[in-house]
Amino acid sequence: MPTYTYKYQTKIGIKKGEVDADSLEAAENFLKKQKLNIVSVKEKPKDLLEGFGDQPTQKDLVVFVRQFATMIDAGVSLVQCLDILGTQAENRTLSRATFDIKSRLEQGDTFADALRRHPKIFDNLFCNMVEAGEIGGILDIIFNRLAAYIEKAAALRSKIKSAMVYPVSIMVIATTVVVFLLVFIIPQFSKMFQDMGGRELPAVTKSVIFLSDLVINNWYLLFILPVGGYFIFTKFYATESGQYSIDRLAMQLPVLGVLVQKVAVAKFTRTMGTLISSGVPIMEGLNITARTAGNKVIEKAVLAIIDEIKQGKGLSDPLRDQGVFPPMVVQMIGVGEHTGALDTMMEKIADFYDAEVDDAVDALTSLMEPMLMVFLGITVGYVVIAMYMPIFQMGAGG
Repeated sequence: MPTYTYKYQTKIGIKKGEVDADSLEAAENFLKKQKLNIVSVKEKPKDLLEGFGDQPTQKDLVVFVRQFATMIDAGVSLVQCLDILGTQAENRTLSRATFDIKSRLEQGDTFADALRRHPKIFDNLFCNMVEAGEIGGILDIIFNRLAAYIEKAAALRSKIKSAMVYPVSIMVIATTVVVFLLVFIIPQFSKMFQDMGGRELPAVTKSVIFLSDLVINNWYLLFILPVGGYFIFTKFYATESGQYSIDRLAMQLPVLGVLVQKVAVAKFTRTMGTLISSGVPIMEGLNITARTAGNKVIEKAVLAIIDEIKQGKGLSDPLRDQGVFPPMVVQMIGVGEHTGALDTMMEKIADFYDAEVDDAVDALTSLMEPMLMVFLGITVGYVVIAMYMPIFQMGAGG
């Protein structure tokens, strides 16, 4: 959707603003409804670099939120805060969004509604917390909570990446070693055996030579199969049922499943605790938490309990019935409900499971190291035995 810049007359002079619209006429009609004294409207020139690495990072957002909270706490007006932040923001997309939000506020929109115009930067969780802060007059507190939440969520994502990068690296190294042996080493032995005569080779040697010939003659499959597999996986995971099936399978894996479950629990409790402590109603909080869970199994479980809670049930019993969350988590949530400190209990569970994720990542890393050594040892040992067995047999025969 194109962006249009406009100038309008106010009592203190001419001001500028931006609006997204399907056409120039649509932009003009929208501005007329705002009852602004419009001076000019024109399409904003497209930035050739826009879209290349211009999306705000988590660090950009944390700095934005922290600075905003500090200025609000110091008594700076909302519009002034946005003007300052828009001017000093290093990220162009964030800067443009900030000025647009400022313009919307000057036109009479609420802060939360203005933020919702930029969903790629400010998600539902962010906007709903701001809305609760506006109503309660505690925007500075809300923004400090948001900053803490974003920082901890980013740390959790970093842990997940570190947990996944290591096994992937191991698989790449192991595959590279095996392919190197099959392509460069085995053919040399195969040629040597042919030069030595038509002696019958052991079955293990034949199997390795066959595999080597298969890889050499169909080398293109080394590229087609991984790319094709990745393409099929992404297409399947993009579907509702595909994502649920894969998320369910991931949670049932022997070692990795424990890590996946702990990550899901940490994210659920962190998000829910932050929303409740910010004054977001529990039903709305559950909806937001489900949509931002990043795990279809958790999302389905949380959405399933909403109807039960509407019927007057508590949170812990429906969660227990879903069988997704560990018993300790359900019991602690139940305690939080009965003591009226559900938000505090959620934060404690999140902190506990953050630490559990750290331990799980360390355990996974420690486990993968010997597994790599065993795999490489068996692979190399199998190849060595297969290639030297005919030589030993010829030596023994004579």
